[in-house]
Amino acid sequence: MIYSRLFPLQLLITLALAGTTSPVYATNGINLIGFGAESTLMGGADVAVARDTSALNTNPAGLAQIKAPLLDMFGSMLRTTDLVHKDPRNEEHASNRYTFLGGGGYARPLENTDCTAGVGLFAQGGAGGVFEKLRTPFGNRDDLSSLFGIAKIIPGIGCQVTEKLSLGASLNLVYGSIEQDSFSNTSVNLGGGQIFPGYKLEDASAIRTGFKLGMQYRVTPTLTLAAAYTEKTELPMTGGTLTADFTGAGLGKVKYSDASVKGFALPREVAVGLAFKPTDEWLLSFKLNWLNWDDAINDVKLRATRPNNAAAPAVYGSTNPADWKDQWVVATGVAYTWNDRTTLYAGHNYGKNPIPRQNSSPLLAGILEHHLTFGAARKIDQNWLMTGGVEWMLPVREKYNSALLGDSEIRNEAIFLHFMLSRRW
Repeated sequence: MIYSRLFPLQLLITLALAGTTSPVYATNGINLIGFGAESTLMGGADVAVARDTSALNTNPAGLAQIKAPLLDMFGSMLRTTDLVHKDPRNEEHASNRYTFLGGGGYARPLENTDCTAGVGLFAQGGAGGVFEKLRTPFGNRDDLSSLFGIAKIIPGIGCQVTEKLSLGASLNLVYGSIEQDSFSNTSVNLGGGQIFPGYKLEDASAIRTGFKLGMQYRVTPTLTLAAAYTEKTELPMTGGTLTADFTGAGLGKVKYSDASVKGFALPREVAVGLAFKPTDEWLLSFKLNWLNWDDAINDVKLRATRPNNAAAPAVYGSTNPADWKDQWVVATGVAYTWNDRTTLYAGHNYGKNPIPRQNSSPLLAGILEHHLTFGAARKIDQNWLMTGGVEWMLPVREKYNSALLGDSEIRNEAIFLHFMLSRRW
């Protein structure tokens, strides 16, 4: 989304979420599986490997492995291959087929210490889709969409405490934004004083802080154990506007100047992992990540006040049950050093869909479970490194019953292309 007045934080995060007018796909709930190219191309099995600036958002202890100034610039493009909503009246593919994300990080060792500090900008994740001109239960056609994006600015530090142990911490400055269109040009008098007023929500956002702690312990030169803890971050998105269609009640469209969506949060996380080098060429990595969605996303509440028509309801609102379940994510990655200039990557990431079937929705289609990743890194010269690859989100479908749309089904499949350019000094 483009804002007419951007203060510096929003401007930076708009760059990270360059595709917020498209769905920001995630499948570890609303989180992306990895951050930066190496993290993602190893399937998110990064907690014990973290050795570039993405460590700020995976395991800040890994910053201690950066022994010279390092700049990473990364970007991703997603192409949906099958994002379809189906109900008794419709079978429609989402119209927003592409998402573009970007970010970067810079880190450098601190003089006369065994510590490295850095700062990074990361697209964290989100969800959403745009379905245009669906057949509504009221006999007309109208749009249904929700676009939800999350990004972070993260300063952090990692220190080599002993020859084997490194510890790190990072501060997360989190920005979330949401826009929704729920049949905003539909208004139906249902009789008995009941009105169905569609609505359009714009510009609701939140800025909150959180933190991450991490450790890496080198048991032997070939085996590293690691762990990371991330605190829960509430994201009450406020300051929006909502336009409701009360034409069926003879009021026309009513604008509410204070709208909010509450009930979203980034979950508390605990990740453990190991990295093992059986030979000089091979690196194997494993991560087990617990995401406490049960405490993060329960009831999602929409509320709007201060209408510009005194005859309209003073409060427009709804509560949608979510009741997400805790999620265990298993990530496995491998890196193979082909020669002194080329490294190959592959990975697999699995996280069971945390959304209960009865609370599924085409507007929060975070139901993807399996990811396969493949890629490579190539040294251009002694200073520059280029990394790229592909992430395939395997197809999945979920059937559920919607109070408004009836017996429904959501299908989802997508391809992500990832790219990172790194400069060392």
